Amino acid sequence: MKVVVIGGTGLIGSTVVTRLGEHGHEAVAAAPSTGVDTITGEGLAAVLAGADVLVDVSNSPSFADADVLEFFRTATTNLVAAARGAGVGHYVALSVVGAERAPESGYLRAKVVQEGLIRESGLRHSLVHATQFFEFAGGIADSATADGVVTLPDGGVQPVAAADVAGAVARTAVGTPLDGSVEIGGPEVFGMDGWIRTVLTARHDPRTVVTDPAARYFGTPLEAGTLLPGPGALIGETRLADWLTRTTRRDRRVP
Repeated sequence: MKVVVIGGTGLIGSTVVTRLGEHGHEAVAAAPSTGVDTITGEGLAAVLAGADVLVDVSNSPSFADADVLEFFRTATTNLVAAARGAGVGHYVALSVVGAERAPESGYLRAKVVQEGLIRESGLRHSLVHATQFFEFAGGIADSATADGVVTLPDGGVQPVAAADVAGAVARTAVGTPLDGSVEIGGPEVFGMDGWIRTVLTARHDPRTVVTDPAARYFGTPLEAGTLLPGPGALIGETRLADWLTRTTRRDRRVP
């Protein structure tokens, strides 16, 4: 099976390409660095020629509201057209659990637009909704930091290891199209504040995490279940403590 992975050189995409290759599939990493540009359309027709599956795990280079909306709208429009032209039988995209419940976040609004374009395309498709990655904890902390204090809401999160998400995307890609969505989250539920506090403590980060239920997460308020997956979600195997142990040990080896 030929699977083209848009964003195939990134955190999720590179692991998806590796997993698919290990199982005998022809996995092609597509990104601007490989000559494929979803915004201009450059290289799309060539890379999708003969493809059975298109997987989109790409992301906007800017998270400013207008920029991220333009990125996902333009890229997805171009990908849908190219997939149709190439006769791709399965369009898989990675999105976010609870995006439709957080309309005040510009990024999550843009993901909803992306999903709508795929659903309305007429293509067989599968949408993989993932919770927040363990790997994004530092960025979340940085976004909420002022004067050395990290202020976060206590809304629930069920963060997941990026490797577990990549595995779910790879399995979905070679399976029967869902013509719908599937959710994946980690095995544990935390408050957003508690999760980030745990990660910063493990990394000996001196910042204090302060809980404020009214604080915003990338522009949106969080209710208890805004970002939590529902019943029937896939559950990743990696627990936060195990991931922290592995990544902390690896970081110590870096000179």
